[in-house]
This record gives sequence, structure tokens and C-alpha cells, in this order.
Amino acid sequence: STRKESSAASDVYKRQVSGYGLEAGKPLASSKRIRKIAFTGETTTGRLIMQYASQNLIPITLELGGKSPNIVFSDAPDLDQAAKVSAMAIFRNSGQVCVAAYRLIIEDEIHDDFIRKVIKHANLLKVGDPLDLSSDVGAIYSKTQLRSNLKFVDVAKEEGADILTGGNQILQNTGGYYMEPTVVTNVSSNSTLFKDEVFGPVLAVSKFKSESEAITLANGTEFGLSAGIWTSNLSKAHQMVSKVNAGVVNVNTYGGADVTCLLYTSPSPRDLSTSRMPSSA
Repeated sequence: STRKESSAASDVYKRQVSGYGLEAGKPLASSKRIRKIAFTGETTTGRLIMQYASQNLIPITLELGGKSPNIVFSDAPDLDQAAKVSAMAIFRNSGQVCVAAYRLIIEDEIHDDFIRKVIKHANLLKVGDPLDLSSDVGAIYSKTQLRSNLKFVDVAKEEGADILTGGNQILQNTGGYYMEPTVVTNVSSNSTLFKDEVFGPVLAVSKFKSESEAITLANGTEFGLSAGIWTSNLSKAHQMVSKVNAGVVNVNTYGGADVTCLLYTSPSPRDLSTSRMPSSA
């Protein structure tokens, strides 16, 4: 399909081409007619797109996968609010969001109490038809993705983690692919659930005792898309923002921004995106 948008500055044609990678993505990325590529998707595919673009020496912007850390210190200004936001940071849209906070990293002294708060909010979420305005969490987008999500839970159990809530398919009688909001604790830094992107409503929880340990955990994956920091200490917040490898770092929120504040961008070598604006998408 072709759509033309006119403006005072220029006329822009937008074409939508549907198809799989080999039949659509590769020819587009390799075409000499293309002057710029922007790609949002999985990391391995992003590497291929970059390879194709390099053949024609054209600029490319990548927004790749995420395993974003959400770090909660004991001096967070409002732990109840932090728990509520942390739950929605992973479970909104069933975890099918590029910047979803898949990893919750909690200071040791508040770990148990904070997890109880998160689980309370998770269990209050209504999973159901996304067209029903009373639903808080909708469906998984495909049967294949649902199976992948459930497999992550099974592997987490095998690797020694604990499932504190969720972990199951629900509402099978509807014909849709629904999954309970899932909270997994005792997730080690070398485990599958800690390192690999789920793209579903599965929260991996770890704990830390020092700022340096929190930074090590936060940077313990190949991804560097987004992050969250919860603390009342401004100096600590600045230190964490500068050391966490993420393109966007939220402080005392997640997935939003105060337009009256200046934006700080962390110089992460793993974040290939040229756009540093926080996103709630």
C-alpha cells in the first residue's frame, strides 16, 4: 500500500510491505534505492539488517531486544508506589513491550517485603479480553509465544528458581492465549531467565547488597535498552544512571517522563538507537 503525507516542507511517500524476512526484510534492507533504515526487533535479526545496510553504506538505527533491569533501593521515596509501578512495568500488555522491566533487582534488606507488595498488585490484575475495558492484561499474541513463555518458567524451575505466583496458561476456554502474571525469585545471574528475553508476563527477581553489585547485575546481559532506578538519594541516582548500560534510565518511575526535566542519556556501547526519548510503548 502507498500513502502520501504532505507538509509545508516536503512530500513523503510511505509504503507498507508485508512478508517474512527472506522475502521482504532482506530485499528491502539490501536495496540500493533505500537511503535510511530504522529497525525494531530481535538482536540476531538486527545484526543481519546492519550487515545488509553496510553493503550500500547507508545509515541505520536499531532498537533491539530488552531485558531491562528495575533496581529498587531501600531508600526509595515510596515503596508501595514503587511496587505498583514495578508490577505494571512488566505486566502491562502481557510483558510484550520492548522496554518492559523483565528483571527486578531489589536491595536485600527490603527484598521479602517488597516482593509481597509486587505480588499483591500482580494478583489484582484482571487478565482477559483486551477489548473488554475492565481487563488489565490482555492476551499473548500467538500460541508459539505462549509456549515459549511457559518453557521459560519450566527452565527457571529446573535451574533452581522459585515461582511465587503465576506461571500457568489460563482462560483456555476462550480460545485465546492467556497467561497469569508470573513472579520468579532466586533468579541467579547466570540463569536463562536472567539473561534471555522472554517477551511475556514473567518477572525475574534478584537481590543485591551494594551499589556495585546492583550495577553488575543490571549490566549482566547483552541488552541495553531501558532501566529503572528507585532511590531518594540524588547523588546515588546520578551514579547509577551513569553506570547502568541502558539507552533510557528512569528514576523513581518507569516508562514515563516529566517533560519539565532535562533528559540524561547513558553512553552505552550496546544501545544502537539514535533516539533517546523515554517511551511508554
